[in-house]
Order: sequence, then structure tokens, then C-alpha cells
Amino acid sequence: GVKQLLIWHATSVNSLNPETGEKYWTVPLKAEYKMSIMAPRQLGDHLFVGGIYDKAVMLKLAPDKPAVTEVWRAKKGTALGPVNMKPFLEAGHIYGVHQPGPLVAVKIETGERVWETTEPVTGKGSKPADSATAFLVKNGDRFFLFNELGELVIARLSPKGYEEISRAKVIDQTNVAFGRSVVWSHPAFANKCAFIRNDKELICVSLAK
Repeated sequence: GVKQLLIWHATSVNSLNPETGEKYWTVPLKAEYKMSIMAPRQLGDHLFVGGIYDKAVMLKLAPDKPAVTEVWRAKKGTALGPVNMKPFLEAGHIYGVHQPGPLVAVKIETGERVWETTEPVTGKGSKPADSATAFLVKNGDRFFLFNELGELVIARLSPKGYEEISRAKVIDQTNVAFGRSVVWSHPAFANKCAFIRNDKELICVSLAK
């Protein structure tokens, strides 16, 4: 019954009173290169925050007051540490792109990885690419994934795996990261359309069919 403003800055995750700025609680989480980019993600009483190089933590919100307990911290080979995308939490799992490149599914309760694939991020049969990126948005029983290749992918994600439905190249990569061409911009969705931009243009893609 208490509103909390959640802030992740370069050194910690914090809960504040949004009206007064009073700090309710704080949990250390030092972001590498001060890259505290993703917004904290909540599902029920679980709260996930993460960044590159396995800097991630799962917290459990107290039911009766503004407080948390730490459930787990990421270790190498577990959980996920996204660069600039926001993971999606659903039905006991986290879906997101881990910093070395693959899309992964992670158990909320333990941080254990269930599966991983580079296919929706850098293409079928591709190897992980440093800081590879795809942005996820849920729509009905499917996900829209916009990847750094300028492709809009429709897929189903579940604990069983990644199931691709369709893929289309919709815009060119106009920037460079780690020696490869990329487009890193989160799409917007409205009126059965996707609005997607690179550094040269903004386009509207119909999703009506």
C-alpha cells in the first residue's frame, strides 16, 4: 500500500518516497562503466535489475512495508546482464538479451538459465556478438523483437524455447559498435503499427495483417 520510486544508479538500487525523496531501502549493485541502463522490472513480489558483466540481482519485495530481501546475484553462466534492453518477466521466467549476445530464458526463483539462442539477435547460425541487442515487446501470446540488424521478428517465447513465426528486414543499420553495423533504438507500437528509427530516418511498419 506504499508507492515506491525505484532508482538504479551507478552503485546501487534504491527505493524512495516519490513525494519526499526519503530513502526506504538500498541494495548495492555497482554497474560496470556506470552503465545502469535498464529500468527495474517487477513481477509480483519479485524485482530484477541487471547490467553488463553479470551485474544483476533478484530482489523480493516485502508484503507489509517498503523493504526487500536478496534472492540471488548473477554469477558467470547464470542469469543475464543486458546492455541497453529491458528484459520481460512472465510466468516464473525472465526473457532478455545477455551482454555477450544471446537471447536467454532464466528462472526467476534461482537465476538458472533454461535456454539461450543467438538466432533472433544476430541471425540463424550466428555466433554471440559483443553487446548484441534486441528489444522485446509482448503482444498477446507473441513477442515482437527488433534486433540490431534492423529486423523485426515475431516469435513465441516459453520455458521450452524460442519459436520464430516471421522475420522481416525493415530498416538499415546506420551506426557502428564493436566493429559491426548496428541499429540500437527501441521501437514504438500504436494503431497496429511499429514506428522504428535509425540515425537517418523514422519509418512506420504496418502490423495489421
